[in-house]
Amino acid sequence: MLRKLILQKKFTPIYQQRIFFSNHNKKNLEDVKNEIEVSKRELNWRPKPSENPGAWNSKFKLFGNEDQTSDFITLMQQPIDLSPKSIKNWWDKRNENIERHMQSFIPERHQILGSDLATAHFVVFRGGAVKFLNNPQWVRKDDEGNFNLPNKYIPAFKLEAIKCDNMVLYYEGLENIRRLQNLKFLSFINVKTFDDWCLDRVSGSENPILEVLDLTGTNITYRGLSCIYRLTNLKVLVIDDPKSSKEMELTCALLEVDNHKLKVYASSEIHN
Repeated sequence: MLRKLILQKKFTPIYQQRIFFSNHNKKNLEDVKNEIEVSKRELNWRPKPSENPGAWNSKFKLFGNEDQTSDFITLMQQPIDLSPKSIKNWWDKRNENIERHMQSFIPERHQILGSDLATAHFVVFRGGAVKFLNNPQWVRKDDEGNFNLPNKYIPAFKLEAIKCDNMVLYYEGLENIRRLQNLKFLSFINVKTFDDWCLDRVSGSENPILEVLDLTGTNITYRGLSCIYRLTNLKVLVIDDPKSSKEMELTCALLEVDNHKLKVYASSEIHN
């Protein structure tokens, strides 16, 4: 093929050579476009219902949206309720979704401040308290909502203890409490939004030397406690009542057998 092109180039006029090569490039470009379209069709593993052969179509299809999910369709099928209770529920759900979004993990914050200071800013801003290594003072907001924390990375600031007591803390926000190499104490007292899924995230957040975990007043069950085995250095676990059920009692016993350093306490033994 190459030899043929060279001979044509030698014995054909220049304007004919240009026409030939331009047509050749166009053919190659069209072949590439066709290959891309074929690949797209192969990657589309399931055609849309409206594209199936023999599918029933309505004229109302012009007003439809093929990207609508089942949740949207279910919502549209619900009767309109403008009662004060329904409006209040809608408003509370809206505020909850906003707060969940605001608590989402921000990589840039951790890149600028480091894991320890980024976690400290996140917790203290939302009403919690933190304590740094070699510093006996707890850092928390004052009555006017101000607090004193560095706004840039300082290696000497290493978190040793965190209190998230009485905070409104969602599953999305727990991703900010991670990779704390010096953290020994972590408390979630009376965090009503803390459940089994939240405990699963905390247990896998790479806090290797965590020794004390207080879950008093949370909504955990014996199912969620099973993930505590990941915290191999844990020594004290505080829950509402280790004997609230046979399943809870058995789970606590298995945890203590698996980790000989661990002791599970009832909240009445610690806080009273």
